[in-house]
Amino acid sequence: MKLLHKDIEKDNAGQVTLMPEEAEDMWHTYNLLQIGDSLMASTIRKVQTESSTGSVGSSRVRTTLCVCVDTIDFDSQACQLRVKGTNIQENQYVKMGAYHTIELELNRKFTLAKKIWDSVVLDRIEQACDPTQKADVAAVVMQEGLANLVLVTPAMTLLRAKVEVTIPRKRRGSCTQHEKALDRFYEAVMQGILRHINFDVVKCILVASPGFVKDQFMAYLFREAVRQDSKILLENKPKFMLVHSSSGHKYSLKEILCDPAVTARLSDTKAAGEVKALEDFYKMLQHEPDRAFYGLAHVEKASEALAIDILLISDNLFRHQDVTTRSRYVRLVDNVRDNGGTVRIFSSLHVSGEQLTQLSGVAAILRFPIADLSEPEDDSSSDEE
Repeated sequence: MKLLHKDIEKDNAGQVTLMPEEAEDMWHTYNLLQIGDSLMASTIRKVQTESSTGSVGSSRVRTTLCVCVDTIDFDSQACQLRVKGTNIQENQYVKMGAYHTIELELNRKFTLAKKIWDSVVLDRIEQACDPTQKADVAAVVMQEGLANLVLVTPAMTLLRAKVEVTIPRKRRGSCTQHEKALDRFYEAVMQGILRHINFDVVKCILVASPGFVKDQFMAYLFREAVRQDSKILLENKPKFMLVHSSSGHKYSLKEILCDPAVTARLSDTKAAGEVKALEDFYKMLQHEPDRAFYGLAHVEKASEALAIDILLISDNLFRHQDVTTRSRYVRLVDNVRDNGGTVRIFSSLHVSGEQLTQLSGVAAILRFPIADLSEPEDDSSSDEE
């Protein structure tokens, strides 16, 4: 993402002009947009024209529209973002107040104006425009007959390909059908890797499976690379790393990223940091439950006591349409930062983010234990009754 212009006043109102350069930037833009914002971008509009003879024709014209955002639709697999709203600036093709849907495009700038730019949104822009954030990881999670090819970027986990091949069992005296099916399966996974992994960007490719499937696949992969003289695979051989996983399904990714050997290799990636923070929280919850809180009410009380060391919060909480609820989360983040705590904003498209969402989306590791927080709440509820 490229920041082309930034104009934010002292009262936090203002506008920024950004240019998305890759698919992941659409996810960042989706997190920046809120209903009620105004968005100016280049778009295509179907216009009806009437000639002097009275015949009506239609043509598609490219124009720049400014709309007040009403609906935001994001497709996480295709990384496409559509924004529907009403036109709020005079335009020769579109009437004031008319609805239009803008599909944001790569390498085309857009201007986003807000009444309030809070710290979370400004952090998101900084993160999206930081080139050092692009430390990408690819993973092939497999078992016999099933492989998931996943790209782990700083902001999201994308399933790029799923390979399923039926592998017949070994028969007494003959294994040829089994071996042929395995070769077919390995070939399909190899083609998936060549098609979906950009070796210029990806720093590490994790190959994970239960048993010896990963070892057999790697032997096949580099045997074929030598036979086909595939320079791209041979040159990038050091990037491949073998890891154990309990299955070939996508959810095994969390377990892979927790592996100490993997954590050391991926120490500079955001995804590994999120997984480690969540693992630390679970350990604390198990051994010192008075130092591990989750749920907004409990975490807010811990923040008031200046007790929060690390705040774990999911980014989908900041997409809340109710302004007061959203500002409550933003206030919590600001308070923790002001008091010297660390804030980790989890992407809801990562495996770790999905897990945090199941824990209400907000959790905290405390500097010191706080006990009996639930009792005052119980008293207040009984008073109400």
